[in-house]
Amino acid sequence: MPALPHTEQPDTRHPELDRYDSEALVHAFVDDQFEAVRAVQAAAPALARAVDAALPRIQAGGRLLYVGAGTSGRLGLLDSVELYPTFSWPPERAKSLLAGGPPALYRAVEGAEDDADMGASDLHSLKPTPQDVVLCIAASGATPYVMGALHAARAIGSLTLGFANNEGAPVAEQADVGVTLNTGPEVISGSTRLKAGTAQKIALNTFSSSLMVKLHKVYGNLMVDVKATNAKLRRRSVALTVTATGRSEAEAAAAVDAAGGSVKCAILMLRHGVDAHGAAQALARVDGSLRKALGE
Repeated sequence: MPALPHTEQPDTRHPELDRYDSEALVHAFVDDQFEAVRAVQAAAPALARAVDAALPRIQAGGRLLYVGAGTSGRLGLLDSVELYPTFSWPPERAKSLLAGGPPALYRAVEGAEDDADMGASDLHSLKPTPQDVVLCIAASGATPYVMGALHAARAIGSLTLGFANNEGAPVAEQADVGVTLNTGPEVISGSTRLKAGTAQKIALNTFSSSLMVKLHKVYGNLMVDVKATNAKLRRRSVALTVTATGRSEAEAAAAVDAAGGSVKCAILMLRHGVDAHGAAQALARVDGSLRKALGE
């Protein structure tokens, strides 16, 4: 019988977990989450390599394509859909594939993760190109659905990033850049929705956010590419504009409205005294870099 992956081995610290009282249970689960943070810290150099490898592909018009099964797939989907409200990243340039399709969001689709051919087929349905970046996510590191997509992506020439929670995992070793999040056994044996999932969430957030900073979606540490599409985001957009310009809330609000909700344009309008059209043109000349448009 093959040895279980590290993530599925029993945690020797908690052999009588079912006897714990509520406070002890909570401490066991919460304390174990710190291992997720440490695992991502150890993987920081690999994450940096992933960002640097992905940047030129994305700058050339590529997309971020996330692939996973179960918890890993749902976390990939979450990262992909949150890029638009945070960074105004076009939804058509962040797609996700989940083994079993949309129904698997709510209920496990038996056997879907074991189908490597389906992983390849689903990836091909997105018509990947060499400019695309394919994020292959699997706690075990060997999920057939994910591996099928990885091999298909490599054959096309897309950049592949492999995220796994076990050392020596195929998805990390066979990807162009492997990111190993060595979280070890779970408090509940094999339940990788726990700290393995937490580590994946941190790693994906870190990767995509770092990439967006490199793509000029941030000025200082302000998310200036947010679009004011609802009341909450309008308030946030006005506050960001006030912070970046030092102008009054009324002036910032007027600029945001005149700029059609674009915080970058509003800041440039107030700092350089140009109109919305002039601000948009200035940003276009420097690939959307607010710092360059401001001459900093």
